[in-house]
Amino acid sequence: MLSRVSVIPVSAGLGLAFLYFLTLQAPQNLGLKFPSNLEDLRTIASNLGQFQVSNPGYVLLLFSSAYIFKQTFAVPGSVFLNILAGALYGVWQGFLMCCLLTACGASQCYLLARLVGANTAQHYFPEKIANFKAKLDENRDQLLFFLLFLRLFPMSPNWALNMASGVLGVPLHLFCVSVFFGLMPYNYMCVTSGAILSELNDISEIMSWTNFGRCLLAAVLSILPSIFMKYRSKSDQKSN
Repeated sequence: MLSRVSVIPVSAGLGLAFLYFLTLQAPQNLGLKFPSNLEDLRTIASNLGQFQVSNPGYVLLLFSSAYIFKQTFAVPGSVFLNILAGALYGVWQGFLMCCLLTACGASQCYLLARLVGANTAQHYFPEKIANFKAKLDENRDQLLFFLLFLRLFPMSPNWALNMASGVLGVPLHLFCVSVFFGLMPYNYMCVTSGAILSELNDISEIMSWTNFGRCLLAAVLSILPSIFMKYRSKSDQKSN
């Protein structure tokens, strides 16, 4: 029987093999690759959009596998897949897909870090791990609100949060909830940009100052219940 430590690498390897198989089965003229700029994105969106008409299941499997692969191994560039989701599936279907796939992929990254990456992370990033652990301990009673704040805050490195949460044993159910809901604003902005891909001139337009401010406001609102609960707890202690 496979040990818990070997299950995740094996499943990740099978997922990678499945993604490779799907890519091999695709027609050569699709030009499949992970997009790295808007020109790539427009070409792939156009090719997949035409192919999707007669092969919707194939495109869905290919897109989902690629998305989860990127999230599992913390490969940069998920913004392009979010935009592609909007171009292929429209705003609301693409938005829901991205939220679900983000949560699934981030959870795989969490489990991978938890089962095989703890020693490596502690060796190479001891101070960052220690600082994050201190913050988690400080906010243990309001952990969900704290995790939501980190996800909603527009400058948080999500790949680092995924791995650090796994290394430090953040409860998986709280982790999943914080990823699903905390990244909703960011996913929505990307997907809506994909729905008007032809009008998008630069990726930086997604995180305009207006959108940045909205994410920041959402982050502040998410942390207010935690602040209120801490204040109330201190008041109760003083009164006793």
